[in-house]
Amino acid sequence: MNSKQRIAMALNHQQPDRTPFFASFVPEIEQAIRTEQNITEYDMGVALGNDMVKSCVGLEMSFYGQPHPRYVDPWGITWQYIDNEFGTFTEIDEHPLAGDLSKIDNFQIPDPYEETQYDDFRKKMKLYGKEKWMIGSNQISIFEACWYLRGMEDFMVDLALNQDYATTLIDKVMQFPKVSTAKFIEMGADMVWFGDDIACQQNMMLSMRMWRKFFKPRLAELFDNCKRLNPNIKIAYHSCGNCMDFIDDMIEIGLDVLNPLQPMAISPFEVKKRYGDRLSLFGGVCVQQLMPNGTPAQIHQAISKLKNECGKDGGYILSPAHHIQADTSLENIQTFYEAAKQ
Repeated sequence: MNSKQRIAMALNHQQPDRTPFFASFVPEIEQAIRTEQNITEYDMGVALGNDMVKSCVGLEMSFYGQPHPRYVDPWGITWQYIDNEFGTFTEIDEHPLAGDLSKIDNFQIPDPYEETQYDDFRKKMKLYGKEKWMIGSNQISIFEACWYLRGMEDFMVDLALNQDYATTLIDKVMQFPKVSTAKFIEMGADMVWFGDDIACQQNMMLSMRMWRKFFKPRLAELFDNCKRLNPNIKIAYHSCGNCMDFIDDMIEIGLDVLNPLQPMAISPFEVKKRYGDRLSLFGGVCVQQLMPNGTPAQIHQAISKLKNECGKDGGYILSPAHHIQADTSLENIQTFYEAAKQ
């Protein structure tokens, strides 16, 4: 059984030969692993054993967009590098639509039809498409894209007080994931991956009433568009935090796979218990405490529990709940892969 068959079986809620797995990494970790293991494979995760290969477009590509202390991405957002004791990360320094509401009149999203941004997917498809489960990703889809452009506080106020403006911005932004996921499907993706962090560690960032008004119908439109293009396409959605409140609604509009099941915010086991017959799960391995601070024995134990309980009867892809961060040792990453392969 190859990776593509394994994941297809799991996502159809059947028990594969083993629980499929996937991990991704911040740049410092990827470079450290490549150097230590002398890996030259185009997709490093393939060399390590990942069952999935992911390619990204859109705002998801802006996080480490340029190797400079400060840069402007194709959306007009200004980013800066921040150093910490383990490495660097990027954060937004200026929001191009902050302040004056009239700025939106001249704002245009980057061209989702521009062909070179899909070259990475084309190359990966050629290299791995027969064996691996191929993902076309456009996370940072609607909610996050809007606040990245406008500023979190301003956009939250817009949703409450400037609703015509908020609707205009949302409808403009959502055209990018609508087109890009159609492109991925046309090129042969097995799964498309949307996402917005709409929850904090304890609860949702906005009320369900507001989410249902502004975001549910637009996500439904995106999902429907994908299913019209390929009824067999699998749809994944990423939200960190405790997003339990919106799961029923997401299943209703056609979600197949929920990621990342951040275990210090939401219990993967509770989600499996409540929704495991209707929804596949993807994630569940803690990157806040377990991966950076856990012992090999603790990592083995946690992964064994996830595979045995969340992986029962299929419907589960084992994965860290985010990119493995720069504070995680190479030994613990090796332990993750050892435990995943058992």
